[in-house]
Amino acid sequence: MIIDCDPGVDDAVGLLLAFASPELELKAITTVGGNVPVEKTTRNARIIRHVAGRDDVPVYAGAARPLRRDPAGAGEFHGAEGLGDLEAVEPDAPAADGLAVDAIVRIVMAEPAGSVALAVMGPMTNVALALRAEPRLVERLGTVVVMGGARSEGGNITPSAEFNIWADPDAAAEVFASGVEMVAMGLDVTHTVRATEQRIQDIEAVGTPRAGMAAAMLRFSQRVEREIVGWPTPDWGAPLHDPCTVAWLLRPDLFELTPCRIEVETESELTRGHTAVEFRVDPKTARHRWAVGAASQEIFDLITARLGAAA
Repeated sequence: MIIDCDPGVDDAVGLLLAFASPELELKAITTVGGNVPVEKTTRNARIIRHVAGRDDVPVYAGAARPLRRDPAGAGEFHGAEGLGDLEAVEPDAPAADGLAVDAIVRIVMAEPAGSVALAVMGPMTNVALALRAEPRLVERLGTVVVMGGARSEGGNITPSAEFNIWADPDAAAEVFASGVEMVAMGLDVTHTVRATEQRIQDIEAVGTPRAGMAAAMLRFSQRVEREIVGWPTPDWGAPLHDPCTVAWLLRPDLFELTPCRIEVETESELTRGHTAVEFRVDPKTARHRWAVGAASQEIFDLITARLGAAA
């Protein structure tokens, strides 16, 4: 698999989960500008890789800006450097030579058709550019699982849009329309998978560096969520967005998916990035599936177990 990401505190937890899961053959990490600029997301991916002890996995820098928009960030939810309160230091192991788009095309085209899955945790700019560069990727890619979109839950950047889609709606529209088989982890499901205090304590108790970093990311999200969004009940928790992509690849039985067709609004600034999710489709031919349910505690049990087993 390839992970395309914009770390980001929740991206960090997703990467740590993937690095700690031996059944996932990680061919590359590709980065994109999103939560913070691409220079920082690339550095952050290398920091996470170092903490995970996985310098064998190459990190490729990707698109710095959306296809036709100004870059937008979410530093208020991820910290100025993108990793919460963690001090951002330059890792010893550098990024790989070459560009993310070229790496995606090269890796997918070199492997058997359908064998390389792609987990997308940020704006879909790199994926759209890769499909433009090599249209045969539509037939060669395995399932593309993305964190993005919202339907019944509403948006988290505007009333109708989730951040990853809103940040580059044109790229998202192209990828959803490409014919690639896609699974979408939207806010409808990620808002049900919450990092409660007990769940964070369970991860902290593991005691490994990977678990410690994951817990620190979740604690930062918990504090920011309380300050910016509000805390309706004492046992509330910050939503776990991006790690749901990796969790689905590991344990699809923990999620409920519904066949659908997804289109993205690109022209109206009022509803920019809105995901129109249509369930009235033929399940036999539908190329998209929308997550409508998740086993929240079991997902956290999975994360806790993997971060402990990978000491």
